[in-house]
Amino acid sequence: QVQLVESGGGLVQAGGSLRLSCAASGSIFSANAMGWYRQAPGKQRESVAVITGGSTNYADSVKGRFTISRDNAKNTVYLQMNSLKPEDTAVYYCRIVLYEYIYWGQGTQVTVSS
Repeated sequence: QVQLVESGGGLVQAGGSLRLSCAASGSIFSANAMGWYRQAPGKQRESVAVITGGSTNYADSVKGRFTISRDNAKNTVYLQMNSLKPEDTAVYYCRIVLYEYIYWGQGTQVTVSS
């Protein structure tokens, strides 16, 4: 069983930056995939950035602004978010696929004011 704890969310003005962290209670070295997802009010949860194997995929809406990274030594996944826009406002969730198991964090709120 792996527990994921997100942090780093908050309120920021448009154009600002935030860095989200997702700390895992166990090793993520063998994770098949890890990523960040978000859900805005009234909308479905969507993929933002995902690392699968050696590749990284970003939603078109965040390309060039967001960067996902991992630190295996700290069992942590990060999402650096720059040039934030009001439409980035959502609850952001971390997701890790480890062997046949899928783990989600509890989410962290990101609010971007105009």
